[in-house]
Amino acid sequence: MSLKERSYSVLVVSGSEKFNTAFAALLPPSEYQPAHIAASASEGKRCLAERSFDFVIIDLPLPGESGIRFALDCCRSPATVVFVLARNDVYEELYDKMVSHGIFSLPKPTSRAALAQALRWMASARERLRALEEKTLSVEERMEEIRTVNRAKFLLISELKMTEPAAHHYIEKYAMDRCISKKDAAQDIIQKYS
Repeated sequence: MSLKERSYSVLVVSGSEKFNTAFAALLPPSEYQPAHIAASASEGKRCLAERSFDFVIIDLPLPGESGIRFALDCCRSPATVVFVLARNDVYEELYDKMVSHGIFSLPKPTSRAALAQALRWMASARERLRALEEKTLSVEERMEEIRTVNRAKFLLISELKMTEPAAHHYIEKYAMDRCISKKDAAQDIIQKYS
């Protein structure tokens, strides 16, 4: 699937109205939807409590706080890509704190082209996270199937006095005869003997 077919949800957290206006121009609704703007870390936290976002863009410093803690907190969601803009005089120090958490960053001032490129990097990172989420989900589904089949085997062993290989063969044959998955066959057996 092409990245152009994707739409990313974005949370921009900045106390600068000028930055918010300029950055919003980089977020066409066809690619970045919904796009929310929060004026402080506390407002950003409220937005994150209501829903998850693909991207969180933070313009430091934030009103009333440095925003570093907020940026690190945003990384707790495994599906969120975080990007921080920091003043040039503090950028190196912040970079060292954030890089190990996978936070993208750029020093300010920066160009519109650099911000657009950063959005493309974030899209690439988000797609990689999405692929890992799908892989994790399929592993979890497989583990659930194994647990269900094992439970059915245990019931066949205890109720019908089968051996483990015989119970395994019984479940496979049951699934094949009915044209259903092994997990569905195991669930039928569990229902019958529980």
